[in-house]
Parts: sequence; C-alpha cells; structure tokens
Amino acid sequence: MSGPLYSDDPADAASFQTRFDKFYTRTARLYDIAVRALPIWKTWLRCALPHIEGPRVLEVSFGTGYLLTQYADRFETHGIDYNARMVETARRNLARRGASAELMQANVESLPYEDGHFDTVINTMALSGYPDAGRAISEIRRVLKPGGRLVLIDINYPADGNWLGTRLTRAWKVSGDLVRDTAKLLAENGFEFEETEIGGFGSVHMYVCRRA
Repeated sequence: MSGPLYSDDPADAASFQTRFDKFYTRTARLYDIAVRALPIWKTWLRCALPHIEGPRVLEVSFGTGYLLTQYADRFETHGIDYNARMVETARRNLARRGASAELMQANVESLPYEDGHFDTVINTMALSGYPDAGRAISEIRRVLKPGGRLVLIDINYPADGNWLGTRLTRAWKVSGDLVRDTAKLLAENGFEFEETEIGGFGSVHMYVCRRA
C-alpha cells in the first residue's frame, strides 16, 4: 500500500470555505445530535481535557460546543467559529449546562486577539476543513503566550500504515476534507510537540504542542 498522500491547499480558498460554511449551516442540528450521541466521537474530543492549562483558554472551531461544555467553567474561556449557526448552538448548549464562555464568529486565519493572549488553544477535528492550514497554525501560534500550549486533534494517516486506518483517512479525503502533514506544519511554525494516535485504527491523532 502506498504511503501518505497529503492534500494540497484548494485553488479557490473562498469557494472551499463557502462550501463548508453552507454545509455546516444546513447540518448544525444533526451535527449536534451526532456528537452527543456517538460515544466514540466524545471519547476522542475528551482526550484534550487533561492537557488544558489556564487561566486563559481559546477553542478555535468549537462546532456545537460539546467540548466547551466539559471545561468552560474552570477557565477564562473564549471561542471562535466561522459558522454563525454553530456559534448559536454552542451558546445554547453552554447555557443548558450552566456554563459560560465568550464566543464569537470569526476566521481562524485572522484571529481577533492580541499577540500572546492565551495559555492554551484547543482545535479539534477542524484543521482538515481549513483552506490554508499553514496560515491557521501561524495565527494560533501568534495568540499563544511563549511556552503556551496547543492541543490539536485531527485526522491523519496511521504511523504503521495499517489497512483500515489508512482507508479511513482516505475516506475523510473523499468526503472533502484536506488531510495535511500536520507534524510538518507544526514544526515549521515553531512548535515542539508530542503526537499520539487516539482512535480510528490510528487515523485520529492528538498533538500536544508547546510554542517554542
């Protein structure tokens, strides 16, 4: 079986982003139900929780806010998502849990925060939906304090090249996601990191990173 075949950035970034935004607007309710109903998805997301350091935390591309509801009341928590429907849904989910966070609609490629503002940035199952992943990682690094932590979970090829994990990763690509060489992107943007395969037969990876 051939090795990793990573995605190129889309030729038309604006169209790519618009297509994803429309998809999540249409499916926000179903997405919310699926995340809460599927134990395996929640298990992957909760892997981030032990690695969060405060006091100031930013979650980028929080979706319907499941992970936010698990930690927001323990930190000064902020969040951005590109999709307005996701922001609305996440606010409702936080309110149901009696938790709060400062949420807004914004683009990861131009984060509305000053340099070195956060102790931890969290990004789960979202990097594969960014048209310019390098720009996104660069912006995340900018808003982290020196020595700050990035906890990133996303799809990648299994290190051992096993058949099922590789097929699952390729299925994500077929569905329209962009599978990147995440380790290379992190290193190029000045992060030291540990990479762990946390599920999906090695296709779901967690990167616990420090801004060097």
